Amino acid sequence: MTRNFPMLIDGKPVESGQVLEIFDPQNEELVATASRGGEEHIDAAVDAAKRSFASGEWSRATPAERAAVLRKTAEKVGEQLDELVELEIMANGATIRQATGFHIGYVAPHLEYFADLAERYEFEKAAPRATFPTLGQSTVRREPIGVVGAIAPWNFPLLLGMWKIGPALAAGNSVVVKPDEKTPLSTLEFARIAEECGLPPGVLNVVPGVGVEAGARLAAHPDVGKIGFTGSTGVGREIMRLAADTVKKVTLELGGKSPSIVLDDADLDVAVDGVLYGCFLYSGQICESGTRLLVPESLHDEFVERLVERARTIKLGDTRDWETDLGPVISARQKERILGYLASGAEEGARLVLGGGTPRGEEFERGHWIEPTIFTDVSNDMRIAREEIFGPVLSVIKYRTESEAIEIANDTTYGLASSIWSGDNDRALSLANSIEAGSVWINDAHQINCQVPFGGYKQSGLGRELGPDALDEYTETKNVHLDLSGRRDRRPYDVLLSHADDAEER
Repeated sequence: MTRNFPMLIDGKPVESGQVLEIFDPQNEELVATASRGGEEHIDAAVDAAKRSFASGEWSRATPAERAAVLRKTAEKVGEQLDELVELEIMANGATIRQATGFHIGYVAPHLEYFADLAERYEFEKAAPRATFPTLGQSTVRREPIGVVGAIAPWNFPLLLGMWKIGPALAAGNSVVVKPDEKTPLSTLEFARIAEECGLPPGVLNVVPGVGVEAGARLAAHPDVGKIGFTGSTGVGREIMRLAADTVKKVTLELGGKSPSIVLDDADLDVAVDGVLYGCFLYSGQICESGTRLLVPESLHDEFVERLVERARTIKLGDTRDWETDLGPVISARQKERILGYLASGAEEGARLVLGGGTPRGEEFERGHWIEPTIFTDVSNDMRIAREEIFGPVLSVIKYRTESEAIEIANDTTYGLASSIWSGDNDRALSLANSIEAGSVWINDAHQINCQVPFGGYKQSGLGRELGPDALDEYTETKNVHLDLSGRRDRRPYDVLLSHADDAEER
């Protein structure tokens, strides 16, 4: 019998009478159900969050008190790592190695970081004393927004949810999370853990549901002061439209078409492995994946030969086998979408040198499998070079000069991340200055560090997650001015009001 996961609203499990069916992407088996929330459940969750915020139990707790609960929760997440990893694997198809080391393994350290940040963040600081137009002192305060909505994606549901939940809670907000309908399990379990560790009821509410119902209502709700969203650029635009009516603060982490630029002085062994890691990790279902490989003509043939040879060693298979490198893609719909791009690449003249379809074998007869795929002879105007595929597909593009590489890298509507591979640090750092992207990794890829901001240029998003910037995104700024002159005649009231004795003379 499959386990059912209820919603969590105001500290209570809530059933809706409708369920979301959760299928394992590697074999299409029904593994769990979750209560499906609609607009009325979002409304109830927002009401609970609003009441919890107004009560002050969390919002007016000291940063140290909030940090203590977050640290306890992080410790408990670490203790229940195996259970959370299993919930992640069976819903989104990550391998046990990836889920343990990345998807779930990063959650506790990130939450601990936000706990530490809460204690050292300047929630209040004095501005320089003013002497004009009058003597006064201003204090600049960072205060919680109130009710925050978090909409998390299916690829890293708990980790990317944590990028919103962590700073929101650290700042004193109350939160309503709408996880993706395909992968709500780990987030629901996390919320239960957090309340067990002392988070007051109503401070963290989780309502799984589909985007056009629950997500749209959360983004448009008049009592929600901030939306944090990770997902596609198209949906991000809709979130902005829905938030505009109430002028919500919005943080958007959206799509990408990140370039990996190999320079002619690169260590080829390091670059080959790094490029494959940058593109194929979690079957390319990562927003910052390096799906465009820019290689100098002088290195092209040798590099592609090495790349293909190394890529052939990537093992697809059982996601619970520690030897497996790649699992399936998330769904049948996503698989068909990727296959459509593979057909498009061939039609537009790209040359297929690896993969290009589904793997053979009995273990791949069920599930949503795509082979790691490499195209060469790609031009930057092809669909496979311009559109976010969200699958294990690498497009190799030749360039002649460094300036041409920069032009190709920046010729995209996206700007989330990029990688540069070079044996000359000064040269690589100089090149990084010309790349239009929120993250530039030199001789590395997918280096997400919770201490530094992450986000995109152009249509890859708005605002930043992680680092101290994250608490900026989840607070409002207030200036409190105190007059220190103590005298009416030293204030500039006469700009509007005449003195009483002057009025009598007139």
